[in-house]
Amino acid sequence: MLSVLNRLHCPMITTYRLITLLVLLLPTCINADWQRQEAAIMGTAITVELWHKDDTQGRELVETIMDEMRRIDHLMSSYKPDSELSAINVGAASGPVTVSEELLSLIERALEYSVITTGAFDITYASAGQHYDYRNNKKPDDAQLQAALPAIDYHHVKIDKSASTVAFMHPGVRIDLGGIAKGYAVDRGMKLLQQAGVKTALISAGGDTRVIGKRWDRPWHIGIRNPRDEENIVSMIPLENSAISTSGDYERFFEEDGVRYHHILDPKTGTSTHEILSSSIIGKYATDTDALSTSVFILGVDKGMQLIDSIPDTEAIIIDNKGDMHYSAGLARAQ
Repeated sequence: MLSVLNRLHCPMITTYRLITLLVLLLPTCINADWQRQEAAIMGTAITVELWHKDDTQGRELVETIMDEMRRIDHLMSSYKPDSELSAINVGAASGPVTVSEELLSLIERALEYSVITTGAFDITYASAGQHYDYRNNKKPDDAQLQAALPAIDYHHVKIDKSASTVAFMHPGVRIDLGGIAKGYAVDRGMKLLQQAGVKTALISAGGDTRVIGKRWDRPWHIGIRNPRDEENIVSMIPLENSAISTSGDYERFFEEDGVRYHHILDPKTGTSTHEILSSSIIGKYATDTDALSTSVFILGVDKGMQLIDSIPDTEAIIIDNKGDMHYSAGLARAQ
């Protein structure tokens, strides 16, 4: 069972610094053996904190993780025209595109989650998602949306492991790994730290966080923010050797005529879903919790909880559009 302590819900707590998933660091002081650094990478706030007996080596390891984040961003970003992912989007509809084993493996994992979630998780959502511009309050018109919908189907993505290629079986297909790449980057960073002998660390990439060990002989405390009040959290989760990911409708959005258009799109419609305000998933690895938090958001409360309760050592906290909180079976028993 995951290291989740009994008391999960807490009163509203004001915090001084907020990112998509709040990391509550107690106590706030850091001695010479603790290293902590933040950077803007992958379009989000990256935080690395660790303890190392050697101050110099600790700082070098933090920088190593930041470099790894930059490497993965350059490999998997849909916004960088020279990334491997962009090369797929440009050429895969015309024929197989050769990619690295690393990228191919993550695409394969994403397709596995499409099967697990019966299509709720679908990286081809970007076929419609490319027409949204949340900074400039832009959404696709009806003609653009209808033209994009036939391209949204994970079955259109074909991988050849022996040749290390990706091909699209339908014109207009575009993929985006935004629902799984940050979690993967967190796991990659943590693997590097563990290989270096680090036993106490936190890596956070926006809404995706993973911790190993304890902090100051206590669990790491991760807070889930109020989806409608960024200055407060609604639940505090003590974790050890676990990952947690939160997907929320407040990350990238704009409002028009009373409707919130956010970046979590239902693959069936190419439009934002509105049953859930945020979904937080607790598991062992951030790659999995990242994909599942998106999936649950799209599936809704009932189907989302059914999915989570069917996966061992995985828990969920959902805030619905009425502001009510829902807990998966394991967490409900712990309260």
